[in-house]
Amino acid sequence: MSNTPWWRGAAIYQIYPRSLQDTNGDGIGDLKGIIQRLDYIASLNVDAIWISPFFRSPMKDFGYDISDYLDVDPMFGTMADFDELIAKAHALGLKVVIDQVLSHTSDEHAWFKESRQSRDNPRADWYVWADPREDGTPPNNWLAIFGGCAWEWEPRRQQYYLHNFLKSQPDLNFHCEDVRRAVLDNVEFWLKKGVDGFRLDAITFCFHDAKLRDNPAKPADKRQGRGFSEDNPYAYQYHWYNNERPETLGFIEQLRALIDRYPGAVTLGEVSSEDSLATMAEYTKGDNRLHMAYSFELLTKDYSASYIRSTVEALENAIGDGWPCWAIGNHDVERVLSRWGQGKGTPQMAKMLSALLGCLRGSLCIYQGEELGLTEADIPFDALQDPFGIAFWPNFKGRDGCRTPMPWHSEGQFMGFSDKASWLPLPESHRDISVSSQEMMADSILNQFRRFMAWRKQYASLVAGEINFIDSNEPVLSFARSVDGESILCAFNLSDGKQVFDLPETYRYTPLSGHGLGGAVLTDSKTGKQVEFDGYGALLLSMQPD
Repeated sequence: MSNTPWWRGAAIYQIYPRSLQDTNGDGIGDLKGIIQRLDYIASLNVDAIWISPFFRSPMKDFGYDISDYLDVDPMFGTMADFDELIAKAHALGLKVVIDQVLSHTSDEHAWFKESRQSRDNPRADWYVWADPREDGTPPNNWLAIFGGCAWEWEPRRQQYYLHNFLKSQPDLNFHCEDVRRAVLDNVEFWLKKGVDGFRLDAITFCFHDAKLRDNPAKPADKRQGRGFSEDNPYAYQYHWYNNERPETLGFIEQLRALIDRYPGAVTLGEVSSEDSLATMAEYTKGDNRLHMAYSFELLTKDYSASYIRSTVEALENAIGDGWPCWAIGNHDVERVLSRWGQGKGTPQMAKMLSALLGCLRGSLCIYQGEELGLTEADIPFDALQDPFGIAFWPNFKGRDGCRTPMPWHSEGQFMGFSDKASWLPLPESHRDISVSSQEMMADSILNQFRRFMAWRKQYASLVAGEINFIDSNEPVLSFARSVDGESILCAFNLSDGKQVFDLPETYRYTPLSGHGLGGAVLTDSKTGKQVEFDGYGALLLSMQPD
């Protein structure tokens, strides 16, 4: 595997800075906290960290509304802290990937402050401005994901500006060459700092339809989306004109040309569109676009073997020479053990899910706390911070439940996250599964995560091999990973009950050891070999043609 680029098959650990470790007592995690916990992260046997935004921001959307792309928000520390973070991460063998939010800025960014002043200033066309209709209403029917109209009035210009998210997050006008050049200059600033790559937030939103055509209505039975609930008006439209425009490909190619000047640097795009799998394939095609992309397709409530298989196969059939990245949790969705466990989540399920993710073809993103088996926190309305949740309460409770701070210790009010405060309450249910509680237990979720991630690195088929699914009945998911004569059959019971799976008859099977997974055994059947599963069991087998 020495010739495989570091990012192919890499395990990338997502850090949500506000919630990892507070070192100054303000109740908010910071860069020094990340530095303090890098040894722990390295002990997980992951390959890289992805750090969610830490740039200067008014924090209306918790850092995804950037007012200065080239500075660290004082809440998180200083640029010197970031330099120290990169140096220590690299010394530990960890690559550093950071978020880049390119499609929009904060309304407090200097660019927007200038742009909104008049129609003839130097940055007048840097944002998406449009005249009202004759009756004063917005130019079209576009809606914002976080609720309401996607247009906000600016009296100084007597025009509307576009915001696909909060009204405090105006969209940049990527049709403007000066904007594209300025954005790429910002990206290069961090490349010169030594970062190893970028996770590109909302990359499909960079361009808008220059003709500002209305989005068509979506029938009621089609109102399912990724990243928003069905009771959100945003679900009522096909987002053909405010998202995933063909011009985005040209910008991605410009971005890739810049990235390629820094050997080893990588791009990971967050894709959200009407057909996210097709967009992922398109955005990663060839060697001049994104290195890899991920979407919300496995961040849904659908947990069936057939859904996971059909999702992965659909992407595999379309992606060609592109490379996928999979995630089953992140800072925008309910924690996977709650979302897929539906009240039945157990330590064995948590172990199985991490292994399942690690066996899929592609790179993988692990959200902080998944290695502990953290569940979704129930945050009362009066403690909510997320504007998305506040707007759609109570049907959608927002994203705060997956963003609560890491429980490092079982003692203390703030469980080792902070000495004095916490920006979100830590649930008591996390106390007994804190890092310190699991460290000394050989069979804990945490130690099993470490064991499996180290074991996975030994097998080229799991890191870089092809994937072929094997027919099985619900709730068993089975597939083979293969490369250069090495083949591993991966079989998972997605349920809490016992199951039996008959293996294909044309192979010899040998159980692999050292991965730490359990709850399944290889036995003889009347026609050949079978796997007998306990609830949430998993079995990995070497397979050779008979």
